[in-house]
Amino acid sequence: MGHPIFARVYQRMSVRMDRAGAAGHRHALVEGLRGRVVEIGAGNGLMFAHYPPEVTEVLAVEPEPRLRAAAEIAARAAPVPVRVVDGRAEALPAGAGEFDAAVATLVLCSVPDQPSALAEIRRVLRPGGELRFMEHVAAERPGALRRVQRIADATVWPRLFGGCHSGRDTLGAITGAGFTLGPVHRYPFPPNGPVTPASPHVRGSATRTGDRG
Repeated sequence: MGHPIFARVYQRMSVRMDRAGAAGHRHALVEGLRGRVVEIGAGNGLMFAHYPPEVTEVLAVEPEPRLRAAAEIAARAAPVPVRVVDGRAEALPAGAGEFDAAVATLVLCSVPDQPSALAEIRRVLRPGGELRFMEHVAAERPGALRRVQRIADATVWPRLFGGCHSGRDTLGAITGAGFTLGPVHRYPFPPNGPVTPASPHVRGSATRTGDRG
């Protein structure tokens, strides 16, 4: 992550987001997962409490020291075994095909190199492995909000929010990285406004398809 000031803000902001409804989306995101899971950009560990008992291990990767320390504390109370490690999405500390599933929550908006991050996620998943994602994305339809997202991303938004880009075509990037999309749920967040460049959200799954030539 590499944004220590934003990390402090995020710790408080993420708790408020969970109270506003994000916790329910987190729970739905990981429902039905089993086996070994890698969580990319684990932040302060708010996802850990939601993993089902069929998950045998979570490798939680987080590059920002303050958030990683908070995640280590959260891991102690998790209902499943969680190991928190330093690492970046573009260079995951894991071997090829090690995991049954990967979880990315509000992180693909801020990784410096989204295609490289998705290629790494695909690399560490077994064939047929699943990517679960919850992200804010480009507005679904052309219009005023998408224009605002483009302006925000070209000016102050990444500097204010830890490298975040509000208008990335993350669904397109996921399919372009060799995944087949499953069900995708679109929703605004916060659910009752206000509308911001980061309001359009998606929650869904994608499956690693066969090796490409």
